[in-house]
Formats: sequence, C-alpha cells, structure tokens
Amino acid sequence: MTKLNRRDFLESSAGVAAASTTLGMGAMAVSPAAHAQNLSFKPEKGAKLRVLRWSRFVQGDIDAYMANVKKFTALTGVEVRVDNEGWEDVRPKAAVAANTGAGPDIILSTNDDANLYPEKLLDVTDLCEYLGKKYGGFYPSCHAYLRPDGKKWIGVPLGAAGAMMVYRQSHLKAAGFDSFPKDTDGFLKLLKALKEKGTPAGFALGNATGDGLWCNWLIWAFGGKLVDANNNVVINSPETIKALEYAKEMYATFAPGTLSWLDPNNNKAFLDGQVSLTNNGISIYYATKTSTDEKVRALNADVHHAAYPIGPVGTPTESHLFFNQMVMKYTKYPNAAKEFLRFMMEKEQFDPWLTAAGGYIAHPLDAYAKTAIWTSDPKHTAYRDCVKNMRPAGYAGKLGYASAGSGADFIVVNMVAEAASGSKTPKEAAERAQKRAERYYKV
Repeated sequence: MTKLNRRDFLESSAGVAAASTTLGMGAMAVSPAAHAQNLSFKPEKGAKLRVLRWSRFVQGDIDAYMANVKKFTALTGVEVRVDNEGWEDVRPKAAVAANTGAGPDIILSTNDDANLYPEKLLDVTDLCEYLGKKYGGFYPSCHAYLRPDGKKWIGVPLGAAGAMMVYRQSHLKAAGFDSFPKDTDGFLKLLKALKEKGTPAGFALGNATGDGLWCNWLIWAFGGKLVDANNNVVINSPETIKALEYAKEMYATFAPGTLSWLDPNNNKAFLDGQVSLTNNGISIYYATKTSTDEKVRALNADVHHAAYPIGPVGTPTESHLFFNQMVMKYTKYPNAAKEFLRFMMEKEQFDPWLTAAGGYIAHPLDAYAKTAIWTSDPKHTAYRDCVKNMRPAGYAGKLGYASAGSGADFIVVNMVAEAASGSKTPKEAAERAQKRAERYYKV
C-alpha cells in the first residue's frame, strides 16, 4: 500500500514545476463541457481516492505511475492511496467491491471484467470522448471492451500488456533456423527442433490471466472461436479440433510443468535457462537490461521478439491482456476520480509512463504510437501495435456478462490444457468447453 499527500510531494526532490499539464490544441475539437480548461473535473472538497491496480512486472511502470500520482496530489491536494495486487487477485477483489458497494474508488482491471458489472460503474463517456478526440482516437478493441452498448463508456482504456514470441536467437540458430517462422507449420518444426537440442519452449497452461491468452491465438489461428457474431457458442467445431490436435503436438515439445504455470512462471523459466522460447510481454527483455544478476544481464543480446505465427486462417490472430480503468459508482468523489484518470492519460504523464515501463504497456490511443519508446530500441517495436491489432477476448461475439464470465472461468485455456496434456481427447475437451460456455451464453 502506498499513500501520498500534498506534503509528501512538496518535500520531495522532484519539484512541483514539472507537474504542469498544458494540454494543447486537441481540446478545440471537444464539446463545450471540455472547453479551454481541457475538460477539468473539479475534485470534491476533502476528496481522497483509493486506487487498486495490478502489481508491476517492470519496476519502471510503478515508479513512473507513482511519480504521476505525486504530481496529481501536488496540483489538486487530493490524497491518493494505491494498492498493488497480482492479476489473479484484482479480479475477485473488484467483484467483491462491485457487489458490496464498498472499496477502491478506481480499479485497474483486466480484459472485459468491466462487463461483469457495468451497472456498478460510473459513466465516463465525457472523459473518453475528450481523450479520443485529442489523441487520435481509441483503437477498435478498446471500444469493444468498454462500450458494450456502442454508446456509453463504462471504463477508460489504459492499454495492454502485449504478448509476443520471446526467444533466444542463439538457440534458434542452433536448431537450424535463421529467422523466426511466420506460419504455424514452421513454428511446430521449430518447437520440435528446440526440443531435440535440449532447449525447449514452454507456454503457460494454468489459469494464467495474461500468459494463458496464447490459447486464444491458437484457436483463432485455425478458425475456431468460442462464439459467433450472434453470441451462439460454437467452440465445439472441426476448426477447434484441428487447433487442439496441433496443441498436442506443441505440448509434446514443452519443458515440464507448464500445466501449472501462472503468469510469473514463464518469466522465471526463460531467465533461468529452462526454456528458450515462450510468449510474454517485454518484461523478460526488460529484466535482462535492469537485473542485478549477471547471468540474467548476459542474456540481453540473445533475447529477440517476433509476432505470433499465422495459422490456416491466413491472418494475424493476436490476443493480449487488456487493461481498463474503472471508476466505481459508489465512490464519494466521482469528479476527483475522473480528474485523476484524465490527468494520468494526458501526454505529459502518459508518455513518460510508457517510456519508463520500457514498452511493457502498449498504448490505447493512436497518438501514442509516436512515443519514442517504440523506436529507441528496435526490440521494442514488436510491441507497439498490440492494442491496435488485438482481437477482444470474446471474439467473435459481443462482449458482456457472458464473455467476461467465460474469460474469468478460463474455459478456452482449460480446454487447450486438457487436450494438449491428453487428459481428454480434443473432441472431449471441445465438448466440455461447449457445455461450460453455454452456461454463460444462455438464450
């Protein structure tokens, strides 16, 4: 838990001068409510805010975030308490807060969790429209996640932890590959070759909120999907069966233990030399630049990134961990909460935060594609367009209670794990997933 107040900031060495937020030309396009002061929400007298967010995977993220919080407190006098929890812990705590009507004022959550309790969230349409008009617009996936009715925004998009292929270049070459395969046939050949060389791959098959999303890529790559455009459950399909058969071949090449892997496990396994290929955010590469462990830092030049291979569908099918910012309707300080989010999303704060996070968070607004972090190191660029290119987790249906519940229940991940490990046949795993999903997508 971190609690900041005005005095903390004034006594710090950071200086208040850097806290100015001159917002610029973009406000010209917004409604009268967002006139010259650039949509400023006047915090309520005596306002105090509590923010619940996921724990950092890169230290620069939390350091820059907290520096921005200090700036906000210095400018407004609003005290802000920030609690950090693991991804798996934020979801249930957010649900409890929504159901009991008490808890954090603002919650930074994942994927389409906001769609589990949209009626419990504050309408932030005015804020999102302002940000969209000023910063080039939110990407389509943001609209899908946080505008379930196509009109009202129930949360402010924050971005996504992009997940790309992370690999050891030397091990790839030793396995006979000069470059990373671009299709699933070549990818499977690489996995087998790495296994033969004793430098296997590993992908999380436990209930990993972020790293388990590779299972979406797999199903979509072969043309499968949980639901169709009309929200009919169609996961038990020939396309899904082919994907699960492919998953069995993948799993045969994995390092031991992936059935129980959660989000931290593949980072540890890669940096420890247990695997030479996995799916992950940029946090592995970040660690090779910042770790005090010489063995970890020695990996820096060898770590490379690539896009997910394209499957039989012939198009990219990226799935990334989406981040939203929800203001709970029960908050006593709605204006302070919206002003906090506005402040944090403005370029003067958001750009340095993206930079400090080292590319770990992909931006939700098009204007931030120009942030220097994406080109300052060529290895960062692979993560730049993750939010722009991603499919929502509830693809191809409309997001809502059913999609959020299905995602929270890890239906797709569990199906892939069952089929890959052989605990069920691909057909049995798909049939079970179909039944589980139908409980959420009731007619």
